[in-house]
Amino acid sequence: MIGVFDSGLGGLSVLAALIEALPRADFVYFADSAHVPYGDKSETYIQARVLAIGAELIQSGCTLLVVACNTATATAVEALREKHPGIPMVGIEPGIKPAAQSSITRRIGVLATEATANSARLDALIKKHAGDVKVIVEPCPGWATQVERLDLDNIADIRQHVWPLLDQGVDRLVLGCTHYSFLTPMLREAIDAYPAVKQISARAQSNPVMLIDVADAVARQTQRLAGSLAHGHSRLVLRASAHPEKLHAALPKLHLSHLVARASDSSTPSHSSP
Repeated sequence: MIGVFDSGLGGLSVLAALIEALPRADFVYFADSAHVPYGDKSETYIQARVLAIGAELIQSGCTLLVVACNTATATAVEALREKHPGIPMVGIEPGIKPAAQSSITRRIGVLATEATANSARLDALIKKHAGDVKVIVEPCPGWATQVERLDLDNIADIRQHVWPLLDQGVDRLVLGCTHYSFLTPMLREAIDAYPAVKQISARAQSNPVMLIDVADAVARQTQRLAGSLAHGHSRLVLRASAHPEKLHAALPKLHLSHLVARASDSSTPSHSSP
């Protein structure tokens, strides 16, 4: 069994990529919805939650863990690995490397939670992979919470966060939170509506602003580590620390209806609060 967890609904975007890469594997998805969002919590608080959830999933029979949360990875994945050295783990980190490698303007933006934006791990990623690329980190308070509410069409301040980055010549926008994957249509709308787009040169038009999401890369790494776990019974168990029934209800609203049948074939979502 492969355990996947996030502070809430955001990791479902990673789960979808994992199931596409490993269609026969068995998964448990845990949403820490009683404590969402992580982005405004202290490092001590987040680390305690991650260690508790990881221990619970391992005790439940998971032999591979995917930390499908940028904030949890940045803050606590190393502590989790030290606690359980025999369990392979895959974290998720903002796609600084692919963004920096592909940027033509040599300027990239990172949309992140407050905790990820201020993390030493993100700073280390930038120093390691950005080189001569200018990286502008943009904290986006409240976005993850609105995704949790499934309020995907009414985030009023998206342009306020995106347009200043475009003003600075950014041509790659890194999604530094798994929740933000579900905001892709609104982010694209904000980019397309940017006033300067109408005046850019032909050269700039050949280099459109790209959104960088690393869910597929996480799925590939999990696939490499899965071994015999890749050959299961295509089961999916949805669990949460509060209101687990909302996970099932959220799938179609997040355009993940194809996961509903798989989830309903497994056991009824259980309430668990490690």
